[in-house]
Amino acid sequence: MTITNGTSSQFSPYPIRSAKGYHTFLPEQLQPIGSLLSAEKFPQNAEPPKLFEPLTIRGVTFHNRAWVAPMCVYSSDNGHATDFHLVHLGSMALRGWGSIMVEATAVVAEGRISPSDSGIWQDSQIAPLKTIVDFVHANKGIIGIQLAHSGRKGSTMPGGTLRIMRDDGWKGGEVAPEQTGGWPSEVVAPSAISFNPGKYPDPVEASVEYLTNLKEAYVKAAERCKIIGFDFIEIHGAHGYFLHEFCSPGSNRRTDQYGGSFENRIRFPLEVAQTLRAVWDKPLFYRVSASDWLEDAEGPEKAYPGETEEYKWWGLDQTTLFTQKLADAGVDLIDVSSGGNDLRGKIAVGPSYQLPFAEHIKKNVKNILVGAVGIITEPEQAEEILENNQADVVLFARQVLRDIDFPLKAAQELGAAISPALQFERGWSHMVVKRDHRKAPAHHSGISTVEGEESIYKRKNGGPAVYSAIPS
Repeated sequence: MTITNGTSSQFSPYPIRSAKGYHTFLPEQLQPIGSLLSAEKFPQNAEPPKLFEPLTIRGVTFHNRAWVAPMCVYSSDNGHATDFHLVHLGSMALRGWGSIMVEATAVVAEGRISPSDSGIWQDSQIAPLKTIVDFVHANKGIIGIQLAHSGRKGSTMPGGTLRIMRDDGWKGGEVAPEQTGGWPSEVVAPSAISFNPGKYPDPVEASVEYLTNLKEAYVKAAERCKIIGFDFIEIHGAHGYFLHEFCSPGSNRRTDQYGGSFENRIRFPLEVAQTLRAVWDKPLFYRVSASDWLEDAEGPEKAYPGETEEYKWWGLDQTTLFTQKLADAGVDLIDVSSGGNDLRGKIAVGPSYQLPFAEHIKKNVKNILVGAVGIITEPEQAEEILENNQADVVLFARQVLRDIDFPLKAAQELGAAISPALQFERGWSHMVVKRDHRKAPAHHSGISTVEGEESIYKRKNGGPAVYSAIPS
């Protein structure tokens, strides 16, 4: 197409472009939302903040390092994603996040936490998830899924209902009965030990046959993920759920090859990772609880040096050894969280409270990327984590719910120019500015001629300011 400027033609020769392959009209994004704009046009992007540096894993490029962590939202219909999920996750796809992750999604029906949780154990669950993935991809985003099994914390009531129960003064248990869609008699765990006796289900010990079938369920889930089009899979091995329960001596009292020593306790989680790596060639992540926080209750993690079972509770020493084995098995990234398996744990909650775990693993484990998570709420906080090489990516959870536009705001605060969604670009003209470098003041205003800050016009006689994206 030949474009001649300065002619008298009043007709635009440009087509209105739609996202390729999408089933309805959807404006085609010029580039991934949240990705850096050209440094040739925006000089400050020649040396961008670490938070906005892209990262490529197994051919999948994540356009920045501010990622959405998986969060249960208790809105599934017998494991099927609903319209809520399309709106919830689709909204994130338009706000500049480098990666989105579907919540803990059960590979077997009894692997859900609550009756309202997500599932991928049957083919009918493919279509609603594919609707979400197709929308994210049409907007040039990246989306993965966390595959999970709840273990002894399954068949419990969903979050919103729990709040109603507590507000009503209910002092009883949290078990979801069959009449509300629960499966209290089918809760399975590494050992028959309740998470909270009298409040939570009484699980049955998983047989070796069950474990063999469960590994096959993970394989079938991965095959469904291929059909759906997910960009990556994360294995949920944290927060007191099935795989974490195997790792911890407090929840694993087995006497077979899956219990006792450290090597035996990590055997099944490692087998799941190896099994998925064999059938999934895209990025594979693993979320781990790095500590059960039991120093005060149990003393040292390594309480019995030299014995067959050296460790009294699950902590950072074992997590570090386990992570190296995951890396050797081909896991690409370890998502470092903590807690969730023992009510006696005393967690020192505060900004970046889990970062020391991620940093330790980053320093002591080879050939694996590290994700940090846990009350990371400020752009400078996230940027400092990456600049100090304490982690490779930062995952956000509740902060996403409070401030879905965080990546765009972070770019503005850190002095980068990133691409907003075409539909929302007028709201971000004050972020898309040209600077000589990240700390320099903006040179231009008005997005009709150059990308730039919103122009501010003062009304006469001291009236309020009037904001306009189009300069007069």
